[in-house]
Amino acid sequence: MPDPALERAHLAKAELGITEGEVRVTNQMLRIEEMRRDGHDVREAEKLLLTLRETLAAWYDHREAILQDLAQHEVRHPH
Repeated sequence: MPDPALERAHLAKAELGITEGEVRVTNQMLRIEEMRRDGHDVREAEKLLLTLRETLAAWYDHREAILQDLAQHEVRHPH
């Protein structure tokens, strides 16, 4: 197990990635709605949205792994 302080720093980075990813997904969804309303082809925009969602899912998975590592550390080294 890496240093818990380092893991908490990684957790903060993952949380930031999640927050930014959620904003990007929402913004892309709004762009797609606008493009569709204006009669534009949205296929490429939808591909980007899929990529953004996959990246966000990876951030969620990364955060979960960090939380599990921290929980295991707490079990082994309670305060």
